[in-house]
Amino acid sequence: MPSKKEVLAFIASHGGNVGKREIARAFGLNADQKVELKTLLRDLADEGTVERDRRRLHVPGALPGVVLADIVARDGDGELIAVPVEWDGEAHGEAPRIVVQPQRQNFRSARSGGPARSSAAGLSDRVLLRISDPGDAETPATGRVIKVLEKARKQQLGIFRAAPNGGGRIVPIDKKALGRELQVPPGAEQEAQDGDLVAVELTRNRVFGLPTARVKERLGSLNTEKAVSLIAIHAHGIPNAFPEAVMKEAEAAPKASLRGREDWRELPLVTIDPPDAKDHDDAVHAVADDDAENEGGFIVTVAIADVAAYVRPGAPLDREALLRGNSVYFPDRVVPMLPERISNDLCSLRVGEDRPALAVRMTIGRDGRKRGHTFHRIMMRSAAKLAYAQAQHAVEGRTDDVTDPLVAGVLRPLYAAYACVKAARDNRQPLDLDLPERKILLKEDGTVDKVVVPQRLDAHRLIEEFMILANVAAAETLEERRTPLIYRVHDAPSLEKVSALRDFLKTIDIALPKAEQVRPAQFNRILAQVEGTEVAPLVNQVILRSQSQAEYASENYGHFGLNLRRYAHFTSPIRRYADLIVHRALVRALGLGRDGLPDEATLESLGEVAAAISVTERRAMAAERETVDRLIAHHLADRIGATFTGRVTGATRAGLFVALDDTGADGFIPAATLGADYYRYDEARQALVGERTGEMHRIGDRVEVKLVEAAPVAGALRFELLSEGTYVGRSKSRARGLKSLPAKGASRAGFEGGAGRSASDDAPGRSRATSRTKSRGKGPGKRGR
Repeated sequence: MPSKKEVLAFIASHGGNVGKREIARAFGLNADQKVELKTLLRDLADEGTVERDRRRLHVPGALPGVVLADIVARDGDGELIAVPVEWDGEAHGEAPRIVVQPQRQNFRSARSGGPARSSAAGLSDRVLLRISDPGDAETPATGRVIKVLEKARKQQLGIFRAAPNGGGRIVPIDKKALGRELQVPPGAEQEAQDGDLVAVELTRNRVFGLPTARVKERLGSLNTEKAVSLIAIHAHGIPNAFPEAVMKEAEAAPKASLRGREDWRELPLVTIDPPDAKDHDDAVHAVADDDAENEGGFIVTVAIADVAAYVRPGAPLDREALLRGNSVYFPDRVVPMLPERISNDLCSLRVGEDRPALAVRMTIGRDGRKRGHTFHRIMMRSAAKLAYAQAQHAVEGRTDDVTDPLVAGVLRPLYAAYACVKAARDNRQPLDLDLPERKILLKEDGTVDKVVVPQRLDAHRLIEEFMILANVAAAETLEERRTPLIYRVHDAPSLEKVSALRDFLKTIDIALPKAEQVRPAQFNRILAQVEGTEVAPLVNQVILRSQSQAEYASENYGHFGLNLRRYAHFTSPIRRYADLIVHRALVRALGLGRDGLPDEATLESLGEVAAAISVTERRAMAAERETVDRLIAHHLADRIGATFTGRVTGATRAGLFVALDDTGADGFIPAATLGADYYRYDEARQALVGERTGEMHRIGDRVEVKLVEAAPVAGALRFELLSEGTYVGRSKSRARGLKSLPAKGASRAGFEGGAGRSASDDAPGRSRATSRTKSRGKGPGKRGR
């Protein structure tokens, strides 16, 4: 057995790119020694000598294998120098400097004869780096650029407000910049009109008065709320116009033929989607299995649009799809990954029209478990286009002209198969959070009509469970064929987050037993315990925040939330690049055509693609969330002074975050406005507690608030708290007496309204100032799993 010192030296030398398997292989350990190694690594983790990042190990203060970094300088040889974006200087000292190696083309670029439509890294850019050498005390680390995430911002975005005599002012779109307007002198507005979204360049920073700037580019008019998503599109650099070469390739694409495909056009596959869906990329069918050895079982078929038949590796369509990574969905528009000619025509499974598809036929036992599956490249013809509620109403006896002939032969077998699958799902016990998702409905003019919480029907769950089964089948097949792929992975919560969750649950008399490895079933037992109680929303939110973020990876470490050992996205290649990679991998592995994954696609190159599309997914989520915030802020802007009921969704040293009941709008209450007291952030309780009165405001509290300020362009709201909190450690009458005393230094805090909790304010402490905010994540849905 190696000593602790030897194991530490090995981990440090590999910069976070090793796990238990690599250590055991390096030291030639047998089965018994691997058990000892597991204990040794646990001891090192408990001591804080090593840290875990998913299944990988690294020494605290050492660089992980892939790091988000900012390029800050050039050395004497002209090489770019980067430093990590996130680095604990107090714990680990000065951030390490990383020498950036020149970028190299990936396999797509090589096949197409040129690089993709992204420029090389340069000074002040933010990049994703793969660490090739972690370095040591004598030599710096080196890394290679996987993707340029953000080019240096030499210009800012804002809304131009024209002045009567020429020129005007720029209202910033960033919450952090609220109150810091820019002045545009006459002649520097570049024909910008009042209400235009513009990019400006700072020309002078004055000691007194507003900084001056000049308009560089008009990006679009925002005089109607229907264009509010333009802000997020440009602020996040989301490509929303297809290059000419991409459009030409899409328009010239011929319809796929039956050649090389099985003819499944007589199989009554149906699509079940939201009523406003424009493209339909998945269809389903189920029938009772007539095999005597599978009595009570079903044959379930999931057919997915064959995007790989039209988007070839290395072609302009492919390079643009990789650049976008995924489609982005706003309340008023969609920024698609692929042109409409592909997504809404050739690959949309329209009723009565021949469409190519990649289908998986799965044998389900009466216990709901998948017994086997086969993949087929087919030509299909959709028998019907159904909405979720329409399908649900039909099986409940409320049919219409479309569903009436489908009930007996199509819909009832689908629901019967789902009943089996649901039983297996319940036994598997995936994480079962209750997090209703709101949907904004717009009027014709693009303004908010209302915010609704769509009802979750069995029709939704049916499609979701069948898609999960298909995704698992894809991952299993590719693993069996030893074909590289991109997994959808979700790590277990970190020990630190589980420990913080355990401390919080103690404050409401709920125990989370200590265990070597937490399981979703443990969280589900807690959720069941609080179901229907006042603390249920609070516990759901806190458990959600303890979870890791799902992402894409070329190496598998399982999906904690779904409680699955292997999982890959297969079911939406129209809107997710990861699914297109999995389709190509299946075509290659099963010999289903010449348009499969290229032979030069390696685990390393797919790892880089996975890292890149994980970033574009997070970019899309942020843009979608900010657009919703702006739309609701516009909706509430004329209701200053109105009172609302809501729930506290976040607590930091800076203040409280509140979500309103009727719209789900998120707003901020600065700590200094809570009352005549000094409020301390209590991490264990996730609350702000008055230092003298003991008055406590915590996550999950029901509150009444007054809207005192709205910034529609930034999507920010500021509230005043009208409700009284609960009291800790003092009688209520004594606490009320203390509340009448003046607080030390109490003053109106700055306004940085918004959704979520601060990533930088998780430690106990005092504050009356504003903080940087990070929006709340959403629960897993059909699109995000």
